[in-house]
Amino acid sequence: MTVTMSSELAKKECKPCKSGTPPLKGEALKQMQNQLGDGWQVPDEKKLEKQFKFPDFRQALAFVNRVGEVAEQQNHHPDIYFTWGLARIQISTHSIGGLSESDFILAAKISELK
Repeated sequence: MTVTMSSELAKKECKPCKSGTPPLKGEALKQMQNQLGDGWQVPDEKKLEKQFKFPDFRQALAFVNRVGEVAEQQNHHPDIYFTWGLARIQISTHSIGGLSESDFILAAKISELK
């Protein structure tokens, strides 16, 4: 079995940022995004975003509920938008106004749910 970088991230746990932690930027941000490697976008260096498509409402809802469970376990909560056959997830660390390693960890965990 091949272990991907994303699954290595998914093995980690989200941790709260310490006061004064700067958000990831530039090359450090790109390196973290490359570890996900599965369609997650960083549109403005302040959030991670990905759309997940499903054949119907029920499967989209079930996915959103699984995302909610993971978010609660990690105490790191994404913005979730969903409608018939589609769930869009946005992740950021609001306390630092950008992205932290925990955002990428949560994204990796969410990717494993699909």
